[in-house]
Amino acid sequence: MPDTPTFNTREEVDFVIIGSGAAGGIIAKELSTAGFSTVVLEQGKYRNVQDFTHDEIRYFLNGEMFGSQGESGMTFRKDAADEPRATQRDPAAYAKTVGGSSVVFSAHLWRMRPIDFTEQSVLGAIDGTNFADWPISYDELEPYYTKVEWDMGVSGAPGHSDPPRSRPFPMPPLPINSSGAIMEKAAAALGLHADVQPHAILSRPHNGRAACMLCGFCAFFGCEFGAKSSSLAAMIPLAEASGNCEIRPESTAFRIVRNATGRVSEVLYYDKDGNERGQKAKAVVLSANGAESPRLLLESDNLANSSGYVGRNLMFNAHAGVNAIFPQPLNEYKGVQATRVILDFYETDPARGFYGGGGIDARGGLAMTPLMYSVFGGPPADRNWGAEYKDRIAYTFARQMGLMVSATSLPMDRNNITLHPEKKDKWGRPAIVVTYRDHPDDVANARFLQDKAQELLDAAGPEQTWAQPVGETTGGVHLLGTCRMGDDPATSVIDRNHRSHDVPNLFICDGSSLVSSTRGQPTMTIMALAFRAADRIKEAASAGAI
Repeated sequence: MPDTPTFNTREEVDFVIIGSGAAGGIIAKELSTAGFSTVVLEQGKYRNVQDFTHDEIRYFLNGEMFGSQGESGMTFRKDAADEPRATQRDPAAYAKTVGGSSVVFSAHLWRMRPIDFTEQSVLGAIDGTNFADWPISYDELEPYYTKVEWDMGVSGAPGHSDPPRSRPFPMPPLPINSSGAIMEKAAAALGLHADVQPHAILSRPHNGRAACMLCGFCAFFGCEFGAKSSSLAAMIPLAEASGNCEIRPESTAFRIVRNATGRVSEVLYYDKDGNERGQKAKAVVLSANGAESPRLLLESDNLANSSGYVGRNLMFNAHAGVNAIFPQPLNEYKGVQATRVILDFYETDPARGFYGGGGIDARGGLAMTPLMYSVFGGPPADRNWGAEYKDRIAYTFARQMGLMVSATSLPMDRNNITLHPEKKDKWGRPAIVVTYRDHPDDVANARFLQDKAQELLDAAGPEQTWAQPVGETTGGVHLLGTCRMGDDPATSVIDRNHRSHDVPNLFICDGSSLVSSTRGQPTMTIMALAFRAADRIKEAASAGAI
């Protein structure tokens, strides 16, 4: 960890930021480089480039950056009438490390399109949901999408239906993989368009960082070269270099304190040894993610929840896939995941009979790395042991690919984050209860896109294909909508500038801010919102309006 300032916990800093991921890391950089004293509380460890390896046992099997199984006490249920029950794997999955899940993501960065911000006005209400327009437009967010591409570092090229952009990509696309080439040919045969997949991974040196070495260890792994544009690689070093930012790792927030005037004044947290600490602040920015942010507000005496919308409208994004074995080696374990994507089915088509759309990308099947493939990636078999099994995975590993569907989820009251009345996490905090059941349209949309993916693979001429049936979502890494933004304080938690409707010096910006689910790749929008929120916060602070 670099030599950075250490602020007195009993003296007010300008801002405490809770969380250092895709949003928190950006906001920390923007506020600290503008001269504001900033403390970032991160529950995970401070890991950096030199700490990352290709150790599949540590990062994939043991989930080192996601925390030990069971330490969260998290439970899952499909319906509020069900008794919460423990799950073997936390249904809301997120990395606990400085930089958050941006350290371990696959780094696919799609922009939302203009229609995403006004869908409810165009399509009308959807029964049983809180489907709504955003309080901001694509045009308002476009400069910040561009800022993500240039400041964070995104490689790509505009697609056939790319939304309007004010600048080109700063870097050309990463090299196409075999799966991308196969998708291009199949798409052309079916009259579809295989576009370049934008990546938050550097195709050439940018902003003082090295280019990607095409090692293939992206998803679940930290980048050993600093080429992945996580907040850890792209933003936090700049925040610390400002001399105004202290990253405080292994600091788990458990309460945001209000003073007698109703304003937030301090964040209480546990240090790595379990001691209670507190950092005083003039304002607080909550960027803990779409599960932890509502959890902390609920734990803080229902803070910022006059609307009752804290924790509601949880969206995971629906996903599905189709996999194939080809007669020739494809070597998908080399290079980045998913170099081509089809977005022809992005928008809702009422003729389909259901809401939703999404993308289909080409990648290395269910698993890219050898151990992941041996556990999850091979074709269906009677048994997963013995000489015959080993021969089969030795043959298929280099010949496999898949088409992954990323799709929509509808916001509903019944899908939410709440606190368990009895279960606790390792710190003694009330454990998170995840309640989630897909809207029928989400399942229908995922099945429709999976069928389209199957048509593409069939056109490509593989030896074998297989797919898991599309079932109900029981968890995920996209944690969206649980503190949504909006102009109406009765149906949202924060305003269009990410300020709490209830508490004037509390801001919330992360996946929880989203009004709709995007088309399955929300990180670009989370990052753009963070840059925009930081601008609004700086303006308010400079004007004495916080």
